[in-house]
Parts: sequence; C-alpha cells; structure tokens
Amino acid sequence: MKSLLKSAKRFTKKFFLPNQTINMSAVLFLWSIIFAAIFFTSCQKPANEIASPVVTSDAKLVSTDNANASEVLNMYGGLSSKTMWELQQARAATARYRDLKNAIKDGYSNINVDVPNMGHHFMKASLVDGVFDIRHPEILVYNGLETGHPELVAVEYAVPLTEPMPEGFTGSNDVWNGTSGFPLWLVHAWVWKYNPDGVFNWTNPTVDLD
Repeated sequence: MKSLLKSAKRFTKKFFLPNQTINMSAVLFLWSIIFAAIFFTSCQKPANEIASPVVTSDAKLVSTDNANASEVLNMYGGLSSKTMWELQQARAATARYRDLKNAIKDGYSNINVDVPNMGHHFMKASLVDGVFDIRHPEILVYNGLETGHPELVAVEYAVPLTEPMPEGFTGSNDVWNGTSGFPLWLVHAWVWKYNPDGVFNWTNPTVDLD
C-alpha cells in the first residue's frame, strides 16, 4: 500500500510541476485508480489460504473402501505367509479395476457368464495362455452390475486345458477346476470380498447377482 501511495506522489510531481496549473480531473482519476488497487489488494487471501486441497466425500469413500479391502485378507486363516503375500500382490495389481471403466479401458469385456454366488465375469482374452501370472488375472468378477453399482469381488485365473494344471498359488489351497464346461483350468481368488468358504472356493455365499 505504501509503495502505491509513493508511486502516486512521484507521478503527480513528474507531470505537474510546481508552477503548472494542475488538472484536477487527471489527479482525481489517478487517485481513484490507486484506491481501487488498494481495495482489491486488501480483499485478496494470503498465499497460505489459497488452493488448499479439498477432500471430497468420494475420496473419503475410496479411503474407507481400501481399508476394508485390506482387512479382507486378514480374515482368512490357514494360509502361509507366502500365499498371503501372493494374494496381496493380486489385490494390489487389480486395485484400479474396482472402477469397471478402467477394466474395460484395459481390454476386459463382459463375457455374459453370470453365476449366482459368484458374479459377472469380465475377461481379457489376450491374457489367456499357458502362463499363470498373479498380477495379471485373465478374469475379473463383479457383483452389483444390474443395480448400476458394480463391485469387484474376485479375480479369476484361466489357463487352457491343453496345458498342464497350473501350480498356481503357493500351497495346495487353490484347487483348480477343469470341469466348468469351458476349455480352461479356472481358480478364483476372493481378494476383494471376504468368502467364508475360503479365499479360493469356487462360489461365495455372500455374493448374488444384484
């Protein structure tokens, strides 16, 4: 503010000499600009109050959902630390697919396999080969598709029956199914929704097709 006032005085002295008749209209116009600038400056927020991050309700929901998802694996017992680590890798690698739009964008498509106590299946055909890759499941299983609120509940791995049954996850808990009617070895991993019948069980009694 002081610098603005000094600038105004210098401007007045420069353009209106002592013996010169002063144009009062010009002076008033100049001072009106100065006062407007002062008023505008006083209305500005301090820099530390500008652009502070806003936490939306959606962000809070995502944070809560992530916490609940983390607790899912802790509810399973009888698994080795290596198997638990592998399940954590499967969950971490598919976290972005909790938003179905991301799954579709990355090449997963609805194969119209809708199974009670299991869910709606989305497959990425380019991943179906003889390789078992924990971080790249061939199928994502969702619930709530019909209500417009799809929820990722499980990942599913698929290997052609022409290949030997995969060893899969560490240990003997992941029993691969080769008699589903599809020419595939299949196994589910319920890493996003707790399954009281076991993390690798074929069906989940808590899941329906809503």
